[in-house]
Amino acid sequence: MPRALLSVYDKTGVVGFARSLRELGWDLLASGGTAQVLRDASIPVVDIAEVTGYPAILGHRVVTLHPSVHGGILADTTDASHRADLERHNIAPIDLVVVSLYPFDSKPSIELIDIGGPSLVRGAAKNHARVAVVTNRSQYGDVLDELRTSGALSAGTRQQLAARAFAVTAAYDAQVAAWFARATGEDSALTAQPDALPERLTLQLEREATLRYGENPHQRGARYRVVGERSWWSSAEQLGGKEMSYLNVFDADAAWSLVHRFVEPAAVVIKHANPCGLAVAPDIETAYKRAHECDPMSAFGGIVGLNRPMTKATALALVEVFTEVVIAPEFEPAALEVLLTKKNLRILRAAQPFRDGWSLRGVDGAMLLQDHDAPVAHTSQWQVVSTKQPTPAQWRDAAVAWVTCAAVNSNAIVLVRDSSAVGIGAGQQNRVDAARIACTRAGERAQGAVAASDAFFPFRDGPDALAAVGVTAIVQPGGSQRDDESIAAANEHGMVMIFTGQRHFRH
Repeated sequence: MPRALLSVYDKTGVVGFARSLRELGWDLLASGGTAQVLRDASIPVVDIAEVTGYPAILGHRVVTLHPSVHGGILADTTDASHRADLERHNIAPIDLVVVSLYPFDSKPSIELIDIGGPSLVRGAAKNHARVAVVTNRSQYGDVLDELRTSGALSAGTRQQLAARAFAVTAAYDAQVAAWFARATGEDSALTAQPDALPERLTLQLEREATLRYGENPHQRGARYRVVGERSWWSSAEQLGGKEMSYLNVFDADAAWSLVHRFVEPAAVVIKHANPCGLAVAPDIETAYKRAHECDPMSAFGGIVGLNRPMTKATALALVEVFTEVVIAPEFEPAALEVLLTKKNLRILRAAQPFRDGWSLRGVDGAMLLQDHDAPVAHTSQWQVVSTKQPTPAQWRDAAVAWVTCAAVNSNAIVLVRDSSAVGIGAGQQNRVDAARIACTRAGERAQGAVAASDAFFPFRDGPDALAAVGVTAIVQPGGSQRDDESIAAANEHGMVMIFTGQRHFRH
């Protein structure tokens, strides 16, 4: 009779699975906890301790680690020497291994580092030419169906199960490795020392959601979680609307990251991963309306992020505009009722984003790694290089413009007035064009605005273009060989110029 070994932490469905195996003529072995569950269900089972001659020892750290178990799993019964070893040591072959690992990721600790489970899984997967391995209860039904139909599992099925098994143990090891990396500081932020970059990163990706499509409808797309890393996406709730697409996720992430860089009530409108509107205001309704007013044309089909609960008044304003996604920390019941009248509007409730760990980006066959970019809005660290000094209002607008500009694709210019973006120039190959676009979109609102540039002005033509439309202050990193020319232009136009000393390119 074929033999199955069951050792599962998650015992959901194991009784029904084991009973079906018995009905199909299988003998059952099980580790202590699993064996007890099966005995309680009146299913004949042999405890592993009866096979090994040892009870569970060392506080359950050693249960299945024994030659009588692993010899039965790893034996190649087509090899005469293997058969001789089995006979000499009275070891019976094991044909099916069913294991679910300790849930390390749920509450990481030394005692939840599974040793016996991964050893069983890896042994069975290695010997998949003869042994089948089941690592998730979702596989029970398909395995039983094939056994009932064919009497055995095919070589192809065993190979597929083995592939899944090695992915499971790899992901599990990645969880443990990430936990140790956090504990030892190996995943801490970059320092000035080149060797602070980790020599090796253990990355495992776990699919959390299949997306409606990729960047375009003919492309498939899915969202994966980096195993061992925290993600606000893992707990986000979609309260209404169609399935998320690849770009919905990408844009929503940009909105959520940017809006949470502000402490006061703030709203952002994102289009193609760039803000086309942002405002900080005394209340969230005002913030949203001002953010939308920055560029109403671009806001059509955009993504809205709020760092305060959605109110009914804000919802009423939002539903007047075609919006793809709205994301907020909470929704008032009356606000949600209003939003749900738009059946295609994707409504997300989410926790604050995490900004620790590395920033990763894929290139062909490789990954780029850096630490997260965090624009400094503490104006005390900035240097006023112009003759004219900024007013308190200009300081406030400079901080809003600077934080917003860091979230805009380079080359980037952002104009802000009264804590609201009034013109944004994004993704240009030269800084003057970025300035012209921002000024054109601002129109008369550029009068009295503060401009932020994500990198230094290589020539004075950028400040000249901003001065021509009435911009009264510029915040920029500085560091150009021609900084003196830009400073001179600011002084000639009676403008304020502030250097931050920090560039914020974004590609």
